[in-house]
Amino acid sequence: MKTVGIITEYNPFHNGHRYQIRKARELTGADFVVTAMSGDFVQRGEPALFDKYTRTAMALEGGADLVLELPVRFATSSAEDFAACGVALLDRLGVVDHLCFGSELGRLDVLEQTADILVAEPDGFREELRKCLAAGYSFPRAREMALMKVMEAGERRSDDNMLSSPNNILGIEYLKALKRRDSRIQPLTIRRKGQGYHETALPEESKAQFPSASALRKACQDAFVSGTFSHETWVPVFPDDLSLLLDARLLELFHQGTDLTTFADVSPELASRIGRTLLDFDSFSGRITQLKTRQLTYTRISRTLIHILLGITAEEVSLSRSRDYVPYIRVLGFRRSASELLGRIRHSSLLPLITKTADAKKLLPDQRDMDMLRQDFHASHMYQALVCQKSGRRMRNEYTRSVVML
Repeated sequence: MKTVGIITEYNPFHNGHRYQIRKARELTGADFVVTAMSGDFVQRGEPALFDKYTRTAMALEGGADLVLELPVRFATSSAEDFAACGVALLDRLGVVDHLCFGSELGRLDVLEQTADILVAEPDGFREELRKCLAAGYSFPRAREMALMKVMEAGERRSDDNMLSSPNNILGIEYLKALKRRDSRIQPLTIRRKGQGYHETALPEESKAQFPSASALRKACQDAFVSGTFSHETWVPVFPDDLSLLLDARLLELFHQGTDLTTFADVSPELASRIGRTLLDFDSFSGRITQLKTRQLTYTRISRTLIHILLGITAEEVSLSRSRDYVPYIRVLGFRRSASELLGRIRHSSLLPLITKTADAKKLLPDQRDMDMLRQDFHASHMYQALVCQKSGRRMRNEYTRSVVML
């Protein structure tokens, strides 16, 4: 029995994801597709467009057999931590043979060469990186420039957009994580089709089959604002829905005298900037614009604000890294035909498999593990509160909600 894993957000699930699942199964001959998916908050530092159970149902209907939740502590982290956590989860299942990811480049050999350099960090790379940072470039741009310089010096193929294309970046991070773990999981990349990742207008007819997630989110937001969005069960959540919650959280923390640098990824410079603009009330996106600098990118700031809002501390992230990222397997949904896969995971994995939250305390005797799961609950309950406020309908909470079965 073969299993292929995919690390994803499905924000929202679309035809490109359906295509990836089908191709992954076809190219690997896999019997099962297991996805490790972000919960209610995603890596770009935003709430997901739709809640995790809605997206789980979409994924199962789109061909996935099992959907697992990435802990929010790393689902909202840097590309490196996001990828490392996803790979750790799939690797520790004990049943995954292949990891499939999309990329703009579509060349596994070039992506692996890049990953090798970033894992080894040879002296030439470190020196170039230092020079670029000293010149005032942001870390992502400095790393990209240093990498291109090293690859060109070694007469290896490079791509000018290697580390500025989001799916390439994540693909390289997946490869780095596999190498560092010396994992038996074999990587596979599929070239991205259709719209570019950042395109926000719905596509012309030539690309209509594969619109980007960015374009779909924008279309949903436009429809919601205009009053033309209608669905019996789907309630979209947008970044600026967090505005009042963020203002209240920041005011409370400053009133208590809390040092913001205790939260994950909050540098002293950013903490100082937040303090200076505390009473310049604005929307969630407006605050990010206030805080943005050449060195502090929009996405970096968005992630740090989410960490502050959800109470994710640097100490918690460091602790979880030292304990191999994931201490449990949280099931969000599965196909009934995947019972054999679940049985194999129970037999092969040393991690507890959580399908009922009522069993969690018994399955997680270590308080640190239970604290991490409660943080996932807290994030989802905050998200559910937003949904209830927008829709006027109650949602089942994390203690009463059952996994999605198809």
